[in-house]
Amino acid sequence: MKNNSISLRNAYLLVVLILIVDQLSKIYIKTNFLLGEEVEVFSWFKIYFIENEGMAWGTKIPGEYGKLILTVFRLFAVAGIGYWLWDSITKRQSSNYLIVAIVLIMAGAFGNILDSVFYGVTFDDSQQNVATLFTDRPYGTWFHGKVVDMFYFPIWQGNLPSWLPIWGGKEFTFFNAIFNIADVAISTGVGILLFFNKKVFPKN
Repeated sequence: MKNNSISLRNAYLLVVLILIVDQLSKIYIKTNFLLGEEVEVFSWFKIYFIENEGMAWGTKIPGEYGKLILTVFRLFAVAGIGYWLWDSITKRQSSNYLIVAIVLIMAGAFGNILDSVFYGVTFDDSQQNVATLFTDRPYGTWFHGKVVDMFYFPIWQGNLPSWLPIWGGKEFTFFNAIFNIADVAISTGVGILLFFNKKVFPKN
């Protein structure tokens, strides 16, 4: 085993830094944009404010308690990731690639959890007016907040060739997902695990 250059303290500081940037960007969007409002930065990049009630790509758990179940599951998941980070640094002395990946995944997951837990009771609705922080007319309840997304990269838009199966002749946008900084952190962390697998988990 080898010593890490990333200490547990520095790992936690990086988590906090990502969380601060993520939450500041979401609060700015909530308090300056109407739901569905967009600003074109470039033709291929827009700031587009939407709210996500569920998981990636707006997937929801059906039922009255679906949102609560999702939020509680995320809380347990972050607790597990936090233990993984602690164990990887203090016990296993894992590679820095793995430490950074865990930090990014943990920060991203925790960032979206903050939306789900607190936003329903700290913001009012964004549909008719720009939302107010710490309002006395919240749009939801504890654990039922909506995740704020804002980054949209419609790099290419057009109709697909008719000879393509299933999607042929239909309008298509690449890339059509709308996401936030927390999502970027999670995706980057997972990408490190996948593409740098040999360095993340060295044989020695």
